Amino acid sequence: MNLSICYIFFFILMIISLSLFIIGLNFMISDYTIFIEWEVVSLNSNSIVMTFLFDWMSLLFMSFVLFISGMVILYSKEYMGNDLNMVRFISLVLMFVLSMMFLIISPNLISILLGWDGLGLVSYCLVIYYQNVKSYNAGMITALSNRIGDVALLMAIAWMLNYGSWNFIFYLECSMENVEMEIIGVMIVLAAMTKSAQIPFSSWLPAAMAAPTPVSALVHSSTLVTAGIYLLIRFNILLVDSKLGQFMLVIGVLTMFMSGLGANFEYDLKKIIALSTLSQLGLMMSILSMGYPILAFFHLLTHALFKALLFMCAGSIIHNMKNSQDIRFMGNLMSCMPLTTSCMNIANLALCGMPFLAGFYSKDLILEMVSLSYLNIFIFLMYFLSTGLTVCYSFRLIYYSLTGDFNSSSLHSLSDEAWIMLKGMLGLLFLAIMGGSMLSWLIIPTPVMICLPMELKLLVLMVSIIGAWMGYELSQFYLSWEMKSMNMFSLVNFMGSMWFMPQLSTIGINYFFLNSGYQLIKNVDQGWSEYLGGQSIYKFIQNNSINNQLIQNNDLKIYFMTMVMWLMFLFIMFLL
Repeated sequence: MNLSICYIFFFILMIISLSLFIIGLNFMISDYTIFIEWEVVSLNSNSIVMTFLFDWMSLLFMSFVLFISGMVILYSKEYMGNDLNMVRFISLVLMFVLSMMFLIISPNLISILLGWDGLGLVSYCLVIYYQNVKSYNAGMITALSNRIGDVALLMAIAWMLNYGSWNFIFYLECSMENVEMEIIGVMIVLAAMTKSAQIPFSSWLPAAMAAPTPVSALVHSSTLVTAGIYLLIRFNILLVDSKLGQFMLVIGVLTMFMSGLGANFEYDLKKIIALSTLSQLGLMMSILSMGYPILAFFHLLTHALFKALLFMCAGSIIHNMKNSQDIRFMGNLMSCMPLTTSCMNIANLALCGMPFLAGFYSKDLILEMVSLSYLNIFIFLMYFLSTGLTVCYSFRLIYYSLTGDFNSSSLHSLSDEAWIMLKGMLGLLFLAIMGGSMLSWLIIPTPVMICLPMELKLLVLMVSIIGAWMGYELSQFYLSWEMKSMNMFSLVNFMGSMWFMPQLSTIGINYFFLNSGYQLIKNVDQGWSEYLGGQSIYKFIQNNSINNQLIQNNDLKIYFMTMVMWLMFLFIMFLL
């Protein structure tokens, strides 16, 4: 029964995805937009109106999200085959996709909040799906990090009251100089930074790998983490030629560099791919802040295709390795799982920007626009260093898992027999190869001439080749090199732990308050207030009770003594 549900939803999602793609193409060619207002309820003079925006961007994005979701559900049929709660899992995935749909077609901050919070809540349920301590911790940091962005979005909604409506799409162009719109812009950027895991909110993204791998494929390719980018594409007018745009550019390139560096020192297969997602998000965020929203959207779509495929391949390997995710225990998988490793190689090369694969068309265009733009040397260096690091960790991953020496147990069950998972992967493989070329023809129909000197034209290729060589060298000499000195070990620890961001965003935030609370309890509640208050009163009453008890225990002697004293007192009074 559970398996047939997977097939039903797969076919439904594929049909809807294809329909939306064809309609989106029609809208793109005719430059057509539909704005639907649905009056939900009208009471006296107040009306609650639901608004939907259908343009080529929202339709294409929905089509891609539904296509990847369909492939993920088909893939889950085998990956989650032994799960007793398969219906619950599929329901959560569909709720997740529905929330994303809400967010994509909303030109209104209220309905965006519905989709935004829906993504946050369902992602929490999916991260804690396996119900162990690690999952609960990861779910908590995910939920709390995203809560900051939710609050920022609520504050933006409050500030939108200055304009008389929450349909931000009406006011963006005509209110650029207003202080209110600048404040709204700051709030929207903060919300996007938390959802797309930019510095300093990056630590939740690798932690969210505690979710099942099909969910990771969906979350890290086209849904949760891209929600912030998509929101900023809609608000991109606020970022152009502004301090906010410059701030986002610096944050974007730093995130890209930090995650690329961290991935080179990571051994968890899923975390390496998660950090590569973070790197690509930084790339999208930075190019968006430079004023190229179409380029950012183009990379968003191509990245969704090869990243979903990369996660599916990783999931297939983990499934075969009996849930081991450490790349040091893999090696030479190409001889045991040739089809899976072929898919993974293609996805990895697309991520690196290998010519004529999906990632090349968007990534190369972005880097050439960076070379053409008026930028300082720091941003320029960060872009190309991060590109080199991407190729570096990709080749390191290939060496450790797909080639190199076989490091697993001699008795293993590695095989390419998971046909249903392979169907899901092969469905995405075609688009990971052809998708970039197809989208470049559609989104940029007029050929763009980017005239650069030969050195800058070849710089991307040179950086990629150097990165590949560095990745191979790093995988060869890493362990012996690391242990040479304690200083080197500390440096590797710093770079490999995302610049200590997980510690800073958990213990760093909690420690002061927890320690203050402990000191307060120790010194006040159980300290001076006890000494002067409860304990002091208790001691006083106790001493009095003891004295009283003494009096009552020796009552006859005391009565005689009292009578003698009383007689002496009377005698003295009589003499006086």
